[in-house]
Amino acid sequence: MDKLDCEILEALKENARASASEISRRVSLSVPAVSERIRKMEQSGIIEKYTVRVGRKAAGYHLMAFIFVTIATVSRSTFFQEQIVLDPCVLECHAIAGPNDYLLKVLVRDTDELEHFLSHTLKNIDGVVAVNTIIRLSTMKEELNIQQMPL
Repeated sequence: MDKLDCEILEALKENARASASEISRRVSLSVPAVSERIRKMEQSGIIEKYTVRVGRKAAGYHLMAFIFVTIATVSRSTFFQEQIVLDPCVLECHAIAGPNDYLLKVLVRDTDELEHFLSHTLKNIDGVVAVNTIIRLSTMKEELNIQQMPL
């Protein structure tokens, strides 16, 4: 990746719907050259997908929680992973190092919905032996991607 690729990525991060024509004006490159660079970044996996960022509160989702999960044995991990990724309120699931096995980022409408997820979904997954829930109060920074691509 060179400086122009980074500039194209910055334009797409700001507006994934930007046309090659708009981006070409911004980076001072021809439309075919911009299109080709984007195609190469897509093929190489640098650009994985184009997406929409939903206004969570506007959509009615007011509560975000981070949940540490401990699994009884390593043999139950695959089953846990298969089950947890099916739940739509789980935004992220990370295997982590430390005293817990997983960290979940969960988005729900309210505390009732969180309680239902904890009691009826998470704690009912075979192998889950402990959960520790942390409620997000506010967010100072949350990015979908790294801010600047290294050259």
